[in-house]
Amino acid sequence: MESKVSEGGLNVTLTIRLLMHGKEVGSIIGKKGETVKKMREESGARINISEGNCPERIVTITGPTDAIFKAFAMIAYKFEEDITNSMSNSTATSKPPVTLRLVVPASQCGSLIGKGGSKIKEIRESTGAQVQVAGDMLPNSTERAVTISGTPDAIIQCVKQICVVMLEAYTIQGQYAIPHPDQLTKLHQLAMQQTPFTPLGQTTPAFPGLDASPPASTHELTIPNDLIGCIIGRQGTKINEIRQMSGAQIKIANATEGSSERQITITGTPANISLAQYLINASFPDPEPHGRTFPA
Repeated sequence: MESKVSEGGLNVTLTIRLLMHGKEVGSIIGKKGETVKKMREESGARINISEGNCPERIVTITGPTDAIFKAFAMIAYKFEEDITNSMSNSTATSKPPVTLRLVVPASQCGSLIGKGGSKIKEIRESTGAQVQVAGDMLPNSTERAVTISGTPDAIIQCVKQICVVMLEAYTIQGQYAIPHPDQLTKLHQLAMQQTPFTPLGQTTPAFPGLDASPPASTHELTIPNDLIGCIIGRQGTKINEIRQMSGAQIKIANATEGSSERQITITGTPANISLAQYLINASFPDPEPHGRTFPA
């Protein structure tokens, strides 16, 4: 799983958010917005910065995993450059580490920490970065700050591992790597409502064990004919990739005369089905600005 993610092989759209002080935001934006423009162009990720004059701003980075890693690398190196520049005027001899603060849903912090802190310890040891998960939630939210500090390279490795944990968490929970809200077309919403899986009947956001294999089930989706090509891909490459990544069996019914839709049958564990549904939805082009709607 990890090698796939780090090589950008698992190109699932992820959204990662950072909490930054005004000065840090200014550094990322740059003169006349040139720095952030360059970051967007070179990484291929969407980088949005929350409005407002409050002391802390949210920077949202959305894109395929490899684009997110590039954007993080550019931010980490920019912050290191700022530290180096500030040290040239100071008497300090030791260089402080680069520090980034991620905003992570509290429900995922459990899998990031691991049993008895095993996962976070493994991430610290394998990347050389310091990782701290805040005990309290951020004000007025259900999220916590995860602080990462170290050299830019350590931070990039650390972000990769956190992305792996988040993707695994979504898969286990039968949820989705949540796309950016503007990608949530009617079809995404329908797919999310139809997910038949709650983690082993639990009401708390705890994670079911990896070894618990729920029985296979079947789920059906109806897709407009004009979008079926996006799912199949050239010579079936896309559908094969979705089958491989989700672990689900996916059958596409033949076109029936007079119908503008095709039936897709997905078979597998609820978590496989959920991931397959997300990957199918993610393969559609972005909706037009006015919002394309699909028949319910």
